[in-house]
Amino acid sequence: MGFKMSRERIVDLAVLLMLPAAVLWASATGETFTITLATRIAILAIAATGLNLALGNGGLVSFGHAAFFGAGGYVCGILASHAFTSEPLMTVPFLIEGTKSMPVIWLVAIVVSALLAALIGLFALRTAGVYFIMLTLAFAQMIYYFAISFPGYGGEDGLPTYVRNGFPGLNTLVPLPFFIVCFVVLALVIWLVDRFTHSRFGLALAAARQNGERLEAVGIAPFRIRYVAFILSGAITGLAGALYTDLNRFVSPSMLSWQTSGELIVFIILGGTARLFGPLLGAALFVVLENTLGGWTEHWQFFVGLILLGVVLFARGGAIAFLSGKASHHG
Repeated sequence: MGFKMSRERIVDLAVLLMLPAAVLWASATGETFTITLATRIAILAIAATGLNLALGNGGLVSFGHAAFFGAGGYVCGILASHAFTSEPLMTVPFLIEGTKSMPVIWLVAIVVSALLAALIGLFALRTAGVYFIMLTLAFAQMIYYFAISFPGYGGEDGLPTYVRNGFPGLNTLVPLPFFIVCFVVLALVIWLVDRFTHSRFGLALAAARQNGERLEAVGIAPFRIRYVAFILSGAITGLAGALYTDLNRFVSPSMLSWQTSGELIVFIILGGTARLFGPLLGAALFVVLENTLGGWTEHWQFFVGLILLGVVLFARGGAIAFLSGKASHHG
């Protein structure tokens, strides 16, 4: 048992260090595109880690997390575009100006996404199963269509941010410093989720997933536990959205689409549901497959679908469990 535990720890450490190792190699060989690819993986892993908190730990299969991802993205895009044009965002009842400061944008993105998650969760969490899935999807689609039909910030064409926002002491326009920022945020998010999962609250969330009635019998309301987890989950995914807009220097309604929610779920299933480093490995596998298979055929999603089918049928627990020797098999 001790060996298996140590093997799992080795796999987790290897997954965490794969991005910095790839970036070090890319920096040494001048492969700038690889650094950008690693940055994209880190950002998508943050978004999926946020969703995994609700899905893996809470058993809440949300098909609406693109709403938080896109909300964070639009917060970044709107604040940055107003800073670029020097036009205030709002003058009544008080002056609100745009900003190019990443920490300020992150804070606003987290707050807006958390408030949105609080609103959606208030309705969706009163349901369960397929009804919960459909309600989260419906809310996300409403926000998606609102973004498309709102010409003030690009509508269907999206909104460019022109320049990447700044972080104190770093030149974020250079790929390596921007990767470092994103990777440090990812590491902090993983640490935060780990602490949350192993806290009394995290244990109560796991209990709510397994048997809500029993949890209620000991005087703990499952709704409140799930609600707080859902809000935290949305806030983390919103932070990732802000980083993603900075990576591309562009935000579009596609960030709010149901396909984005689906991709985040795919990352989690590929890497391992409820596994701390599952979303990171899943995002890495997906992005690498997209870039390698995408170069050969435009139907690369078909092969990703086959791999996903293989994971679901033969490696329950995802790639992390498979590498750790803990994958369960269907007969």
